[in-house]
Amino acid sequence: MTHRQKPTRWWAELLLLGLLYGAYTGGRLLARGDVHLAVDHGLALLRAEELLGIDFERPLNRLFTRHGPLGVPADFVYASLHYLVTPAVLVWLYLRRPDHYRAARSWLAASTLLGLVGFSLMPTCPPRLLDGAYGFTDTMARYSGYGWWGAEASAPRGMGGLTNQYAAMPSLHVGWALWCGILLWQHGRRPLVRAVGAAYPLLTALVVMGTANHYFLDAAAGAAVMGAGYLAAGALPRPAPARTAGFDSTAPAVSGGWDTSARELLPSQRPAPDDDTAAAAR
Repeated sequence: MTHRQKPTRWWAELLLLGLLYGAYTGGRLLARGDVHLAVDHGLALLRAEELLGIDFERPLNRLFTRHGPLGVPADFVYASLHYLVTPAVLVWLYLRRPDHYRAARSWLAASTLLGLVGFSLMPTCPPRLLDGAYGFTDTMARYSGYGWWGAEASAPRGMGGLTNQYAAMPSLHVGWALWCGILLWQHGRRPLVRAVGAAYPLLTALVVMGTANHYFLDAAAGAAVMGAGYLAAGALPRPAPARTAGFDSTAPAVSGGWDTSARELLPSQRPAPDDDTAAAAR
């Protein structure tokens, strides 16, 4: 009999996730680092990409800058979906796929903490904050009149001091989007849900580069952090599965250690054959 394992109470999960988000926000602020060092790291990433021919953020940023109908929606995506889709997927898992919720939540938490380590070890200036000579335009600042954000990343106007603009490596925008996409693809039953799961990480990667908030290597590092977080979460001890009502896990196995198949009856439970049936069997 299949048993749906019920997650912990919703308020306990909400408190846990609130603490996680508080650690994420606070950790970003504590990892501000030296501005000159952050600029050096950003330029080092850019030079490495140019050498490898993978500086995809350049043409994307030019495209988003020249065409407002692309740049403005991209800014809205960057400023909002990161904070809406991730909790929505968590709630969906909690309500509709409870057997998979705990593992997914642990994976997200482990990856986020690893990302905070990256922010601390490598503060990185995003392309939009480099000198204009490098050819990047801050689309969030250019199109700020269309949204609630100001000139300081995706923070609401007047709240730029509450964010760390040098927490670019790795990109948790991409990492969280990849987490959402994989779970929607794995556990979605409708083709539309699975299609959204496949498209969302790709859309996010294009947006973070086109708005000049991240380098391509930031996005790649975000995906790598999610992989490391998955492995780290898998190494954590898992809670014992809940016992099904009426089932005694301490009872000895039947048939010399072999379990019975679904709807199979033990010999003592099978009805006794009548005389005719017994004679035919002989």
